[in-house]
Amino acid sequence: MMKKVLMLGGSPAQVPSITKAVEMGYHVIICDYLDDNPGQNFSHGYHKVSTTDKDAVLELAKRLRVDGVVCYASDPAAATAAYVCEQMGFPTSPYRSVEILSNKDKFRAFLQQHHFNTPKAKAYAGAHIQDAIEEIGSFTLPVMIKPVDSSGSKGVTKLERVENAQCQIEYALSFSRAKRFIIEEFVESNGYQVAGDGFSVDGKLVFRCFANDHFDTHTKNPFVPVGASWPYLKPKSVHDKIHDEIQRLLTLLDMRTGAYNFDVRIDNEERVFLMEIGPRCGGNMIPQVIQHATGVDLVEYTIKAAMGIDCSDLKMKEPEGFWAYHVVRSLRDGTLRDIVFDEDFKANNLVQPFKPYRIKGDTIEVFDGANKALGVMTLTFGSVDEMIEKIEKMDQLVRVELDGD
Repeated sequence: MMKKVLMLGGSPAQVPSITKAVEMGYHVIICDYLDDNPGQNFSHGYHKVSTTDKDAVLELAKRLRVDGVVCYASDPAAATAAYVCEQMGFPTSPYRSVEILSNKDKFRAFLQQHHFNTPKAKAYAGAHIQDAIEEIGSFTLPVMIKPVDSSGSKGVTKLERVENAQCQIEYALSFSRAKRFIIEEFVESNGYQVAGDGFSVDGKLVFRCFANDHFDTHTKNPFVPVGASWPYLKPKSVHDKIHDEIQRLLTLLDMRTGAYNFDVRIDNEERVFLMEIGPRCGGNMIPQVIQHATGVDLVEYTIKAAMGIDCSDLKMKEPEGFWAYHVVRSLRDGTLRDIVFDEDFKANNLVQPFKPYRIKGDTIEVFDGANKALGVMTLTFGSVDEMIEKIEKMDQLVRVELDGD
């Protein structure tokens, strides 16, 4: 009899995990609070249940008698998956630990308690905005203001002037389900911020593939990554330092078998700052690019782990060649007229045909969070110089045209 797997979420970023589970021979059921989610078109069934409502998801999993629960590319759903799996006796890392990784205030407090390098930070409830404003003087500006529980960098801003605090805090709170925000001192990065994914087996980080994070200062939210490139352009000694700090964290949290998405900064003293370690694969086709670069299929291992299949054959593999993902996005609201590619770039750098999330004539919004992407390109390059050069001039190679342009 075909085993059932419940996949949490059906967004465009989650479709690869749904199609992979079907390919692996499972009966795939998804839940999502949006009726128009594309994932349902690739699954065997869909239920309108929010992935952040852990008790409703638990009830659904019990009623459907599923054999496993998968969270892919979603921080808010990660804690739900751990909660449901713990309740049903399925393989999982501890719910308490996943909660720590999924909430910025709990994560910062844990890092501080265990003497990791971490920026000075303090979390506040939405009812205490004035307390936060009065205490900003104890921080060294600039500071970052973030919702404690959002994903995709939604609601994140950099505060340069105290008089803007009220507005920026209210903006952060508009993206917080818990109505809590955190203020933390800004960590200047020496070189690119570290992105990428990894995977642990029985608590050991057996695979990781670090990347260079890319941002666009011209977007409405310049803290949303618009791309990442491989390999990470720092010496092996830095890779090893990052690996060791992540491993120390996983050990302290008693994490078990599963995927992780990394946001790490290295400062001018080569200290490692774990900014975020998401207990799930990255979105934006990160696992797919990693598979091109290394041959390792993190999506398949994520599903195997959730279904209790042994993952001990996974080994470390360094990336070969030069690879990237890049988000196609609009810098303003409007009606999509066309997405135009430079012909040479399209022929030589696109790994596969671009599949847009929106079609001509759709109303689109300015890019200020990962949910506003118009699609994601998987790219390859002949050299590191070509990779960096083309990523830095991507707006000339791919143009989003709106009506009225």
